[in-house]
Amino acid sequence: MLSADQLLDALLERARGVTARESVSVTDALGRVLAAPQISAITVPPADNSAMDGYAVRVADVTVAGVRLPVSQRILAGAVGTPLQPGTAARIFTGAPVPPGADAVLMQEYCGTEGDEVVVHALPRPGENIRRAGEDIQAGAQVLAAGTRIGAAEMGLLASVGLAELPVYRKLKVACFFTGDELVSPGTPLQPGQIYNSNRYTLTGLVNGLGCELLDLGIVPDTLEATEAALAQAAREADVVVTSGGVSVGEADYVKAAVEKLGRVEMWKVAMKPGKPLVYGRVGEADFIGLPGNPVSAFVTFCLFVRPFLLKRMGATDVLYRAFAMQANFAWKKPGARREFLRARLQPNGKLALFSNQSSGVLTSCAWADGLVDVEIGQTVQPGDWVRFIPFSELLA
Repeated sequence: MLSADQLLDALLERARGVTARESVSVTDALGRVLAAPQISAITVPPADNSAMDGYAVRVADVTVAGVRLPVSQRILAGAVGTPLQPGTAARIFTGAPVPPGADAVLMQEYCGTEGDEVVVHALPRPGENIRRAGEDIQAGAQVLAAGTRIGAAEMGLLASVGLAELPVYRKLKVACFFTGDELVSPGTPLQPGQIYNSNRYTLTGLVNGLGCELLDLGIVPDTLEATEAALAQAAREADVVVTSGGVSVGEADYVKAAVEKLGRVEMWKVAMKPGKPLVYGRVGEADFIGLPGNPVSAFVTFCLFVRPFLLKRMGATDVLYRAFAMQANFAWKKPGARREFLRARLQPNGKLALFSNQSSGVLTSCAWADGLVDVEIGQTVQPGDWVRFIPFSELLA
């Protein structure tokens, strides 16, 4: 069996980024991957502006508290004032350009008004409450690199420099199907021996959450012929095929056999728990990843392996999750022969608690948890020990 690290490295080596490009508006860019660096044509802010509502003054005019200055102008955001005359103040509002000659802005809370004059109760410092032109972005600077996956902050940043259309890689097409005669869809009454197909909805959420184009081929009967037909269709229509179930060695596990017949299997089995029966291969031009059928195993292996693989296929450069050192509020006394990923939740005391049942069939653990504790082969944990914690915020976005 491959180690988890070996599997991830091997998958990323095989991940070929899409090359086709298209143009989208900034408003439609969430989750897309930039196909070219984006350069600002403007300076942000374009001019010195006020960070507060208050009064623009010359520091030299306010040498002692209690100075009175006539208010010579009123400058709103979006307006441009005139040069500030010595011995006067300008009423100014947040975001308004600082008038030439002013070198500080006093917060209105430190000032009083009497008629047409402002009474200054605090001494200003040079540059106080002034946002300088270009302190965020200089004209000609790269604001985002190619391969950046666009989130809400990136959308705002691109809009702030006036970019309306963006070059992005086309969406990655991911086909999913699910094997098992015991599976039925929600809304159908269960018959004896049947279960609802939770993996279809888990994987649908995971794939859609990455911004891929999902081709949902549904439930496939447990026969080699039906599995081959579904796999052939998926490989024709998608860049990547992801399945759950049917990749073990049971008599009714046909997915691996179908991949071997229509393409090739390059990797099988990973030394981890939950997980182990995971298949990577190629069918035609499509990549194939077969996940385990147990709900937690499918969820965890997708997060740890399929997500970074798909992100790299999408053209993204930042694809790996981060782990953090956290203290355990639990004991794990069973040193395992496989690397284990335990569902854990952050407690108010800043330490981690484990879900009471770590079975690979208990999907409740994934909905309850905040992330995964990464336990190495042979490792035990005592309360207070520092452990490696992978938050779901690193795995589900």
